[in-house]
Amino acid sequence: MNVAEAFTIAMRSLRANRLRSALTTLGIVIGVSAVIILVGLGNGIKAGFNTQFGALGNQIIITKISGSVPGGGAAKELKDSDVTALRSRTSAPDIGNVTPVVGGTELISYNQRQFRAAVQGSTPDYLTVVNRDLVVGSMFSAEQARSNARVVVLGPNAIATLFDGDAGEAVGKTVRIGRGYFDVIGVVKANGQQDDAAIMPLGAARAFLIGGNDTVTQIIVQATTVNQVPQAQQQIFTVLDSRHNIKDPAKRDFQATALQSLLDQANQFLTFLTLFTVAVAAISLIVGGIGVANIMLVSVTERTREIGIRKAIGARRSAIMKQFLIESTMLAGIGGVVGILIGTAITLAAQAIIPKVAPDFGAPSVSVGAIALSFAVSLLIGLIAGGFPANRAARLQPIEALRYQ
Repeated sequence: MNVAEAFTIAMRSLRANRLRSALTTLGIVIGVSAVIILVGLGNGIKAGFNTQFGALGNQIIITKISGSVPGGGAAKELKDSDVTALRSRTSAPDIGNVTPVVGGTELISYNQRQFRAAVQGSTPDYLTVVNRDLVVGSMFSAEQARSNARVVVLGPNAIATLFDGDAGEAVGKTVRIGRGYFDVIGVVKANGQQDDAAIMPLGAARAFLIGGNDTVTQIIVQATTVNQVPQAQQQIFTVLDSRHNIKDPAKRDFQATALQSLLDQANQFLTFLTLFTVAVAAISLIVGGIGVANIMLVSVTERTREIGIRKAIGARRSAIMKQFLIESTMLAGIGGVVGILIGTAITLAAQAIIPKVAPDFGAPSVSVGAIALSFAVSLLIGLIAGGFPANRAARLQPIEALRYQ
């Protein structure tokens, strides 16, 4: 019996038991489609994450360490002079932008409503550096920064509490922050981080709220490119070590954290999470394989007399084994194909719907690798699941098989 005949017999057997065949492949269908869908969703999440935060990849955040310096002594404050030194193209050629930030917490009041905000005093390019956009209004200008103008750009959480979420209503209004009054000139778009912020000129924050003449809470540095982040980070250490009299790197009184390393860790975590969920989904493939093995054992039992007749008229053991292996592989293969069609269809539907419902989530994408791997695994499961029943059928003795009732 050649392979074509074996396929014909297998198809005839599957058609004779359509419902049983359909139920048998259900586990394979669910497993394959789940793998394709979850890999697509995982790719979408990673793509959305990289789109939203990828622009921060060339950022380095400098902060004073909390507590004492390792080895004793108090940590020195970060100062405006440190910012000026880092802006030097001679000593730090791979640093493209340096933005100081002073921070504190203040109560914002408007028409008997109150909101506790994270006040951030900085420069006019602050929103560009941290990759944030405005919903409405504008950022304060260089002239407003020089004159310590009492203007503020509010985050979405403050707008939700003070103005019932109406950003357009907020612009032009005057709010009380601490003991002073500030004009709202813009509203920042929500991004899930620092949405409690109230951003104002550096000088205004120092003069009216936070105090301090030349100290800064943190310094945000942008490397010229993402590839230059390690060089820029080393230049930061060189400049500030010299200014803070640091001889031993282990005793630095400041930290310079590259966001690219944090982004890489987050991507690695998302990859592991995707693999874990896919592994859980793949359990249904194993369950489907058990179903195929069970049905093939039943099929061998039902067709014992048929096997006996074939062996009696000269069918070889390899031909009997080939027939049942092909049948089990076809069951798993059909389940794999149906699972691919369902999984791909659902992923494509999610690709069209999710960006409209959750723009920041990231559109799922169909993974050709996931399709190929899941289909190959389904065929492998068919071979493995059909191996024992096929071998059992091939080992039957013709006389015993013919006597089977």
